[in-house]
Amino acid sequence: MEILPLLSLFKGFEQLDALKLNFSPVSITIMNFAIAFIMFGVALGIKPKSFTQIILHPKPAVLGTICQYLLLPALTFLLVLAVRPSTAVGMGMILVAACPGGNISNLISSIAKGNVALSVSLTALTTPMSLIMTPLNFAFWGGLYAARSPYLVPITIEPLEMFRTVFIILGIPVILGMIVGHYFPKFVRKIEKYVQGVSIVFFIGFVLAALAGNFDLFFRYIHLIFIIVLLHNALAFLVGYHFPKLFKVNKNNCRTISIETGIQNSGLGLALIFNPRIFPPELELGGMAFIAAWWGVWHIVAGLLLALYWRKHPTASQVLENSKIQEFKDSK
Repeated sequence: MEILPLLSLFKGFEQLDALKLNFSPVSITIMNFAIAFIMFGVALGIKPKSFTQIILHPKPAVLGTICQYLLLPALTFLLVLAVRPSTAVGMGMILVAACPGGNISNLISSIAKGNVALSVSLTALTTPMSLIMTPLNFAFWGGLYAARSPYLVPITIEPLEMFRTVFIILGIPVILGMIVGHYFPKFVRKIEKYVQGVSIVFFIGFVLAALAGNFDLFFRYIHLIFIIVLLHNALAFLVGYHFPKLFKVNKNNCRTISIETGIQNSGLGLALIFNPRIFPPELELGGMAFIAAWWGVWHIVAGLLLALYWRKHPTASQVLENSKIQEFKDSK
Protein backbone atom coordinates (compact mmCIF):
# COMPACT_ATOMS: atom_id res chain seq x y z
CA MET A 1 0.00 0.00 0.00
CA GLU A 2 1.44 3.37 -0.99
CA ILE A 3 2.10 5.78 1.87
CA LEU A 4 0.56 9.21 1.32
CA PRO A 5 2.94 12.18 1.37
CA LEU A 6 3.26 13.75 4.80
CA LEU A 7 1.97 17.02 3.39
CA SER A 8 -0.66 15.62 1.05
CA LEU A 9 -3.04 18.39 2.16
CA PHE A 10 -0.80 20.87 0.33
CA LYS A 11 -1.24 20.82 -3.42
CA GLY A 12 -0.48 23.09 -6.31
CA PHE A 13 3.28 23.49 -5.94
CA GLU A 14 3.41 23.64 -9.74
CA GLN A 15 1.74 27.06 -9.58
CA LEU A 16 5.03 28.46 -8.30
CA ASP A 17 7.17 27.27 -11.18
CA ALA A 18 5.99 29.89 -13.69
CA LEU A 19 6.32 32.81 -11.25
CA LYS A 20 8.84 35.53 -12.02
CA LEU A 21 10.40 37.07 -8.92
CA ASN A 22 12.03 40.48 -9.12
CA PHE A 23 15.67 39.90 -8.26
CA SER A 24 18.59 42.29 -8.51
CA PRO A 25 22.20 41.16 -7.99
CA VAL A 26 22.84 44.71 -6.78
CA SER A 27 20.56 44.05 -3.79
CA ILE A 28 22.75 41.10 -2.79
CA THR A 29 25.83 43.33 -2.94
CA ILE A 30 24.18 45.98 -0.77
CA MET A 31 23.05 43.31 1.68
CA ASN A 32 26.63 42.03 1.90
CA PHE A 33 27.78 45.48 2.99
CA ALA A 34 25.04 45.46 5.60
CA ILE A 35 26.34 42.11 6.82
CA ALA A 36 29.88 43.55 6.95
CA PHE A 37 28.63 46.19 9.40
CA ILE A 38 26.90 43.49 11.43
CA MET A 39 30.10 41.45 11.53
CA PHE A 40 32.03 44.46 12.83
CA GLY A 41 29.55 44.81 15.68
CA VAL A 42 29.67 41.09 16.46
CA ALA A 43 33.48 41.09 16.53
CA LEU A 44 33.67 43.85 19.17
CA GLY A 45 33.25 41.22 21.87
CA ILE A 46 35.50 38.50 20.40
CA LYS A 47 38.90 37.86 21.96
CA PRO A 48 41.82 36.23 20.06
CA LYS A 49 42.05 33.49 22.70
CA SER A 50 38.58 32.30 21.63
CA PHE A 51 39.96 31.25 18.24
CA THR A 52 42.96 29.62 19.94
CA GLN A 53 40.58 27.38 21.89
CA ILE A 54 38.90 26.29 18.65
CA ILE A 55 42.25 25.36 17.12
CA LEU A 56 43.26 23.41 20.22
CA HIS A 57 39.83 21.75 20.51
CA PRO A 58 38.49 21.41 16.94
CA LYS A 59 35.75 18.82 17.61
CA PRO A 60 32.83 21.32 17.61
CA ALA A 61 34.03 22.88 14.33
CA VAL A 62 34.39 19.44 12.70
CA LEU A 63 30.94 18.32 13.86
CA GLY A 64 29.43 21.62 12.73
CA THR A 65 30.89 21.12 9.25
CA ILE A 66 29.48 17.58 9.13
CA CYS A 67 26.03 18.91 10.07
CA GLN A 68 26.28 21.55 7.35
CA TYR A 69 27.51 19.54 4.40
CA LEU A 70 26.61 15.91 5.13
CA LEU A 71 23.61 15.61 7.43
CA LEU A 72 21.48 18.57 6.31
CA PRO A 73 21.57 17.69 2.58
CA ALA A 74 20.82 14.02 3.35
CA LEU A 75 17.88 14.86 5.63
CA THR A 76 16.62 17.39 3.09
CA PHE A 77 16.55 14.64 0.48
CA LEU A 78 14.42 12.49 2.79
CA LEU A 79 12.09 15.43 3.50
CA VAL A 80 11.65 16.04 -0.24
CA LEU A 81 10.75 12.37 -0.74
CA ALA A 82 8.18 12.63 2.06
CA VAL A 83 6.61 15.90 0.90
CA ARG A 84 6.77 15.24 -2.85
CA PRO A 85 6.58 18.84 -4.06
CA SER A 86 7.02 19.87 -7.67
CA THR A 87 10.45 19.08 -9.09
CA ALA A 88 11.45 22.76 -9.10
CA VAL A 89 10.48 23.21 -5.43
CA GLY A 90 12.27 19.98 -4.45
CA MET A 91 15.42 21.02 -6.28
CA GLY A 92 15.20 24.43 -4.61
CA MET A 93 15.14 22.75 -1.20
CA ILE A 94 18.16 20.65 -2.10
CA LEU A 95 20.02 23.70 -3.41
CA VAL A 96 19.38 25.68 -0.22
CA ALA A 97 20.61 22.74 1.87
CA ALA A 98 23.74 22.54 -0.28
CA CYS A 99 24.66 26.18 0.41
CA PRO A 100 27.01 27.16 3.27
CA GLY A 101 25.86 28.80 6.49
CA GLY A 102 24.77 32.42 6.20
CA ASN A 103 26.77 35.28 7.68
CA ILE A 104 23.75 36.48 9.64
CA SER A 105 24.26 33.36 11.80
CA ASN A 106 27.09 35.17 13.58
CA LEU A 107 24.73 37.92 14.72
CA ILE A 108 22.10 35.36 15.77
CA SER A 109 24.75 33.50 17.81
CA SER A 110 25.76 36.77 19.44
CA ILE A 111 22.16 37.50 20.43
CA ALA A 112 21.82 33.96 21.83
CA LYS A 113 25.07 34.49 23.79
CA GLY A 114 26.53 31.48 22.00
CA ASN A 115 30.14 30.82 21.08
CA VAL A 116 30.56 33.62 18.56
CA ALA A 117 34.17 32.67 17.75
CA LEU A 118 32.97 29.16 16.84
CA SER A 119 30.18 30.63 14.71
CA VAL A 120 32.58 32.92 12.85
CA SER A 121 35.06 30.06 12.40
CA LEU A 122 32.37 27.78 10.95
CA THR A 123 31.20 30.49 8.55
CA ALA A 124 34.79 31.17 7.49
CA LEU A 125 35.38 27.43 7.01
CA THR A 126 32.19 26.37 5.24
CA THR A 127 31.96 29.36 2.89
CA PRO A 128 35.10 28.59 0.83
CA MET A 129 34.25 24.88 1.06
CA SER A 130 31.08 25.71 -0.87
CA LEU A 131 33.20 25.99 -4.01
CA ILE A 132 33.30 22.18 -3.95
CA MET A 133 30.59 21.04 -1.55
CA THR A 134 27.64 23.04 -2.93
CA PRO A 135 27.96 21.73 -6.52
CA LEU A 136 28.78 18.24 -5.20
CA ASN A 137 25.76 18.03 -2.88
CA PHE A 138 23.39 19.51 -5.46
CA ALA A 139 24.58 17.06 -8.11
CA PHE A 140 24.49 14.01 -5.80
CA TRP A 141 21.20 14.53 -3.94
CA GLY A 142 19.54 16.24 -6.89
CA GLY A 143 20.58 13.31 -9.07
CA LEU A 144 19.02 10.83 -6.66
CA TYR A 145 15.82 12.86 -6.58
CA ALA A 146 15.37 13.73 -10.25
CA ALA A 147 18.19 12.40 -12.39
CA ARG A 148 16.57 13.39 -15.70
CA SER A 149 15.25 16.77 -14.64
CA PRO A 150 16.37 19.84 -16.63
CA TYR A 151 16.83 21.57 -13.25
CA LEU A 152 19.76 19.26 -12.50
CA VAL A 153 22.49 21.41 -14.02
CA PRO A 154 26.22 21.61 -13.22
CA ILE A 155 26.73 24.41 -10.70
CA THR A 156 29.85 26.53 -10.65
CA ILE A 157 30.64 29.14 -8.00
CA GLU A 158 32.97 31.99 -8.78
CA PRO A 159 36.12 31.83 -6.57
CA LEU A 160 36.28 35.65 -6.62
CA GLU A 161 32.79 35.81 -5.11
CA MET A 162 33.86 33.48 -2.31
CA PHE A 163 36.99 35.57 -1.68
CA ARG A 164 34.83 38.67 -1.42
CA THR A 165 32.49 36.93 1.02
CA VAL A 166 35.22 35.51 3.25
CA PHE A 167 37.71 38.38 3.18
CA ILE A 168 35.75 41.57 2.58
CA ILE A 169 32.45 40.68 4.26
CA LEU A 170 33.80 38.43 7.02
CA GLY A 171 37.55 38.85 7.46
CA ILE A 172 38.06 42.63 7.40
CA PRO A 173 35.06 43.54 9.64
CA VAL A 174 35.99 40.85 12.20
CA ILE A 175 39.62 41.98 12.34
CA LEU A 176 38.64 45.66 12.67
CA GLY A 177 36.03 44.84 15.32
CA MET A 178 38.51 42.84 17.38
CA ILE A 179 41.11 45.63 17.13
CA VAL A 180 38.60 48.26 18.28
CA GLY A 181 37.39 45.95 21.06
CA HIS A 182 40.97 45.39 22.27
CA TYR A 183 42.25 48.97 22.20
CA PHE A 184 39.07 50.85 23.10
CA PRO A 185 37.24 48.64 25.64
CA LYS A 186 35.48 51.53 27.43
CA PHE A 187 34.12 52.88 24.17
CA VAL A 188 32.96 49.40 23.16
CA ARG A 189 31.10 48.86 26.43
CA LYS A 190 29.14 52.04 25.75
CA ILE A 191 28.17 51.30 22.16
CA GLU A 192 28.06 47.48 21.96
CA LYS A 193 24.40 46.97 22.84
CA TYR A 194 23.35 49.82 20.54
CA VAL A 195 25.39 48.44 17.65
CA GLN A 196 23.68 45.07 18.02
CA GLY A 197 20.23 46.63 18.08
CA VAL A 198 20.94 48.82 15.07
CA SER A 199 22.36 45.78 13.25
CA ILE A 200 19.13 43.82 13.70
CA VAL A 201 16.88 46.69 12.63
CA PHE A 202 19.16 47.59 9.72
CA PHE A 203 19.31 44.06 8.37
CA ILE A 204 15.61 43.24 8.73
CA GLY A 205 14.70 46.59 7.21
CA PHE A 206 16.92 45.94 4.24
CA VAL A 207 15.54 42.44 3.69
CA LEU A 208 11.99 43.80 3.68
CA ALA A 209 12.99 46.55 1.25
CA ALA A 210 14.72 44.07 -1.04
CA LEU A 211 11.58 41.91 -1.11
CA ALA A 212 9.21 44.84 -1.60
CA GLY A 213 8.88 44.11 -5.31
CA ASN A 214 7.69 40.58 -4.54
CA PHE A 215 5.29 41.18 -1.64
CA ASP A 216 2.21 40.61 -3.80
CA LEU A 217 3.50 37.23 -4.95
CA PHE A 218 4.49 36.22 -1.42
CA PHE A 219 1.07 37.02 0.01
CA ARG A 220 -0.67 35.20 -2.83
CA TYR A 221 1.35 31.97 -2.73
CA ILE A 222 2.97 31.79 0.70
CA HIS A 223 0.40 29.22 1.88
CA LEU A 224 1.94 26.70 -0.52
CA ILE A 225 5.41 26.73 0.99
CA PHE A 226 5.12 28.17 4.50
CA ILE A 227 4.89 24.81 6.27
CA ILE A 228 7.46 23.12 4.05
CA VAL A 229 10.07 25.83 4.74
CA LEU A 230 9.18 25.80 8.44
CA LEU A 231 9.75 22.03 8.58
CA HIS A 232 12.93 22.22 6.52
CA ASN A 233 14.38 25.00 8.67
CA ALA A 234 13.36 23.29 11.92
CA LEU A 235 15.07 20.13 10.69
CA ALA A 236 18.28 22.11 10.17
CA PHE A 237 18.16 23.61 13.68
CA LEU A 238 17.41 20.22 15.25
CA VAL A 239 20.20 18.28 13.54
CA GLY A 240 22.63 21.09 14.32
CA TYR A 241 21.81 20.82 18.01
CA HIS A 242 21.36 17.10 18.61
CA PHE A 243 24.13 15.65 16.45
CA PRO A 244 27.02 17.34 18.31
CA LYS A 245 25.21 16.59 21.57
CA LEU A 246 25.67 12.87 20.80
CA PHE A 247 29.43 13.50 20.94
CA LYS A 248 29.19 15.26 24.32
CA VAL A 249 29.77 18.76 22.97
CA ASN A 250 28.78 21.31 25.61
CA LYS A 251 25.32 22.84 25.39
CA ASN A 252 26.50 26.32 24.39
CA ASN A 253 28.47 24.97 21.42
CA CYS A 254 25.48 22.80 20.44
CA ARG A 255 23.35 25.92 20.34
CA THR A 256 25.93 27.68 18.19
CA ILE A 257 26.18 24.78 15.72
CA SER A 258 22.39 24.62 15.59
CA ILE A 259 22.22 28.27 14.59
CA GLU A 260 25.02 27.85 12.06
CA THR A 261 23.18 24.91 10.46
CA GLY A 262 19.74 26.53 10.56
CA ILE A 263 20.84 29.83 9.01
CA GLN A 264 21.63 29.06 5.38
CA ASN A 265 23.18 31.33 2.76
CA SER A 266 19.99 31.37 0.71
CA GLY A 267 21.23 34.58 -0.91
CA LEU A 268 23.91 32.50 -2.62
CA GLY A 269 21.17 30.08 -3.69
CA LEU A 270 19.19 32.92 -5.26
CA ALA A 271 22.27 34.26 -7.02
CA LEU A 272 22.88 30.81 -8.53
CA ILE A 273 19.24 30.37 -9.57
CA PHE A 274 19.19 33.71 -11.38
CA ASN A 275 22.55 33.18 -13.05
CA PRO A 276 21.70 32.49 -16.74
CA ARG A 277 25.07 30.79 -17.23
CA ILE A 278 23.97 28.10 -14.74
CA PHE A 279 20.20 27.80 -15.04
CA PRO A 280 18.93 28.49 -18.59
CA PRO A 281 16.40 31.38 -18.64
CA GLU A 282 13.86 29.22 -20.49
CA LEU A 283 13.45 27.03 -17.40
CA GLU A 284 10.53 27.82 -15.11
CA LEU A 285 12.53 28.69 -11.99
CA GLY A 286 9.77 30.21 -9.87
CA GLY A 287 9.53 27.21 -7.52
CA MET A 288 13.26 27.17 -6.84
CA ALA A 289 13.46 30.93 -6.40
CA PHE A 290 10.39 31.07 -4.14
CA ILE A 291 11.84 28.48 -1.77
CA ALA A 292 15.22 30.24 -1.57
CA ALA A 293 13.64 33.69 -1.14
CA TRP A 294 11.25 32.61 1.63
CA TRP A 295 14.07 30.73 3.36
CA GLY A 296 15.95 34.05 3.41
CA VAL A 297 13.09 35.64 5.33
CA TRP A 298 11.97 32.78 7.55
CA HIS A 299 15.37 31.67 8.87
CA ILE A 300 15.91 35.20 10.23
CA VAL A 301 12.55 35.14 12.02
CA ALA A 302 13.07 31.61 13.40
CA GLY A 303 16.72 32.30 14.27
CA LEU A 304 15.90 35.49 16.19
CA LEU A 305 13.08 33.80 18.12
CA LEU A 306 15.34 30.87 19.02
CA ALA A 307 18.19 33.21 19.98
CA LEU A 308 15.97 35.30 22.24
CA TYR A 309 14.66 32.13 23.93
CA TRP A 310 18.18 30.81 24.54
CA ARG A 311 19.30 34.23 25.74
CA LYS A 312 16.62 34.10 28.44
CA HIS A 313 17.62 30.52 29.33
CA PRO A 314 21.43 30.57 29.64
CA THR A 315 23.42 27.36 30.08
CA ALA A 316 25.15 26.56 33.37
CA SER A 317 28.53 27.48 31.88
CA GLN A 318 27.15 30.85 30.73
CA VAL A 319 25.77 31.58 34.21
CA LEU A 320 29.15 30.75 35.75
CA GLU A 321 31.00 32.91 33.23
CA ASN A 322 28.62 35.84 33.77
CA SER A 323 29.11 35.48 37.51
CA LYS A 324 32.89 35.68 37.12
CA ILE A 325 32.59 38.74 34.88
CA GLN A 326 30.36 40.45 37.44
CA GLU A 327 32.81 39.62 40.26
CA PHE A 328 35.63 41.11 38.20
CA LYS A 329 33.63 44.31 37.58
CA ASP A 330 32.70 44.57 41.29
CA SER A 331 36.35 44.27 42.28
CA LYS A 332 37.27 47.31 40.17
